[in-house]
Order: sequence, then structure tokens, then C-alpha cells
Amino acid sequence: MMAAVFAAQAGHQVTLYEKNEKLGKKVFITGKGRCNVTNACDTEELFEAVMTNAKFLYSAFYGFDNRQTMDFFEKNGCPLKVERGDRVFPVSDHSSDVIAALQRRMKALGVQICLNTAVKQLCVAEDKEADRASDLKGALQIVTGVQLQSGEQVSADGVIVATGGLSYPSTGSTGDGYEFARQTGHRTVECRPSLVPLVAAESWCKDLMGLSLKNVQVTLVKQGKELYSGFGEMLFTHFGVTGPLILSASSYYVQKAWEEQAGLLIDLKPALSEEQLDKRLLREFEENKNKQFKNAVTGLFPARLTPVMIRLSGIDPDKKVNEITRQERRQFITLIKGLPLTIIGSREYPEAVITKGGVSVKDVNPSTMESKKVKNLFFAGEVLDLDAVTGGFNLQIAWSTGYLAGNSIP
Repeated sequence: MMAAVFAAQAGHQVTLYEKNEKLGKKVFITGKGRCNVTNACDTEELFEAVMTNAKFLYSAFYGFDNRQTMDFFEKNGCPLKVERGDRVFPVSDHSSDVIAALQRRMKALGVQICLNTAVKQLCVAEDKEADRASDLKGALQIVTGVQLQSGEQVSADGVIVATGGLSYPSTGSTGDGYEFARQTGHRTVECRPSLVPLVAAESWCKDLMGLSLKNVQVTLVKQGKELYSGFGEMLFTHFGVTGPLILSASSYYVQKAWEEQAGLLIDLKPALSEEQLDKRLLREFEENKNKQFKNAVTGLFPARLTPVMIRLSGIDPDKKVNEITRQERRQFITLIKGLPLTIIGSREYPEAVITKGGVSVKDVNPSTMESKKVKNLFFAGEVLDLDAVTGGFNLQIAWSTGYLAGNSIP
């Protein structure tokens, strides 16, 4: 949609082919239906949030940054607000307003929209204008249009592939763009589900299913090496863990420990040092010195977490707190500051926010999003081997690359 807007704004006659019955099905479900449009951070922080091929996005981000994105939506009838973590949402909290803003702009520019119309393949031909002597490494083919699933061939002076990845396939993201790329000689990088819930070995996660923990710190480690550390909110599930904090951690798991075992440590009291926590425990124990351990620590954790913490502490639940040794107390503090989980995998594409991998950026010009192999063929958004952590950054990649592709059509 963003590519169509800017291609039309540049003076081209634009047709958008959408295989679904309506536009923006994936945008509609982002941010739990609220749509985290972008992130209001400094431009440099945009690059820091990108997990894969950040340098490739230099022209895209500086050509159409987060401020320009916000300005675009507000000018097209979608007022925005900035929330915690600089996350930007529609004031209405309705993702449909983001889609409506894009539709309004496309309508004003005369973009022709063909719904329920799937593209079968790209049509390419030999580029007769290519200079074989000086351009052997360049594009020797040129895109001439697309063939629809109906069999109809449509001629075009340029084609932009913005078909998304494999995540949430129910929205139409079924990897069509990867197939178009491979058919026309482009390399693709292995795809994996990312920003995805993580699977844990521990059975007690199931006991805590639905329990949300706010203001915790999680650290992802592999063979003693820290891969990620972040602060925020997480949620236990029947298979392991999810929530904003875990989705961000999953980016690092998928990149650096894919299908291997990793450790996840949950700091339940990140605001307290071990020394401060020890003082608090001593105070709790002093006030409840004749109580059993299982009854003396109920105020420290959410009710459903308490029995799990007691069990994992190794301390006899019936033991009087005035009999608990210093070593036992220290072990309990270590548990509170690093509740351990064993991550053994991630969930699949239907639960993944984005796809990691895609069309190799080595085959795409970062200044224009044009293919280096097929003239006048462009790629934009999640179909490319680009991904970022949560917080509106992946949508910003989509807006920026869409803008650049639309603006670059000759």
C-alpha cells in the first residue's frame, strides 16, 4: 500500500493486486489490533533495533524515517499517540484507521485496487538495452509484467513485490514473494519464524498458564554467554513463555541459538540488588519468625507463582523461617534474581509476528530497492531478509522500503 501510494504520487498509473478479499489483513492484527505504527525514537536507534542487515536500510530510513511516517498518517486522517517505549499507536487504538489512511491516499491518487486477485508469477524478458560488455554482473533481464492465477498476463513498466513473509499465513502470507524471487534468479536466505513465543522444557510453566509478570528482567544465555537482556512484561503459557519481552528475546534466540538449547533467567525483583533483597527477606522472616516457610513468603510473588518458587527453592515448605539457614536464604535470593527456564525451541509461523530471512539483500540495490538481476523489478517489506525487535520497527522497515521502491520506479 505504501509503495503504491508513492509510485502513484510520482506520476505512475498504479495497480495493486491483493489476493485477499480486503487490504491490510496483517496490519489489522498487529499490536493486538491496535497497530504499533512505528517507534518515535531517534533515527540512530532505528538502526540499533534492526537485527539483520541494518546497513542495507540506510537509504530507506533516511529517505522516509519514523517522523515522516507519523506525519504521513496524521495528514491522512489517522491521529497518533506515543506510549511507553516510544511505541506509536493510533489515538483510536484501532488498526483499521491505519489501513483507512492508506486507502484514502490511494483513492485520492487513483490507484486501481484488484481484490481477490492472486499473482501466479512475474513475467521477464531479455533486456535488449543491456550493455553485455560493461554490465555482465548487472541485470540482463527486464520485468515486463505479471501473470495472474486466472492465466491473464498484465503488462507493466515496473513491478514491486511486497508480499510479506510466512508469519500468520491466515492473513495471506504464504511465501509467494520468495517463489517469485527464486523463479527470476534471486537468492533467498533460509526463513525462520521470529518475534515468536518460546518453548520451555519445564513442566511447571503449564501450572502458571495465563500468569502475566510485569516489570521483570529476562536474560537469554547460551553456554554461559549472554545473548539478550531486557526489561518489561511476559506471560506464561502451557508450552513456555510469550509476551513483549519474550518476543524480543526470541529474535536473538532465532538468530544465535536456533533449534538449540538456551537458558532464560527471569529476575523477579530487578529493582532490588541481592543485598537489598536479602535485607527485605530478613525483615519478612523476622516479622513471621514462627511461621512456616510456605506461609511467610506469600507477599513476595503473585499467588500462583508462590508454590512454584517454594518448590524450586529446595527449602522444606513446613520449616519455620527462624530455622532457615543463611545458605538456604542465599539460594532463595539467587532463585528470585534468576528463575531459570530451559528454552528448547520456538513456536511456528502461525504464532510468529515476523519472518526472519527472505530475499537476499545482496541481490537488491539498497538505494532504490530495485533488483540487481532483473531491471525495473523491486522488493519491499518483510519479503526481504530484514527484521527487527518489537516496538514498531518492523512496520517502519515496511513503510521505508515501500516508500523507496515506489519512488524509484523509472
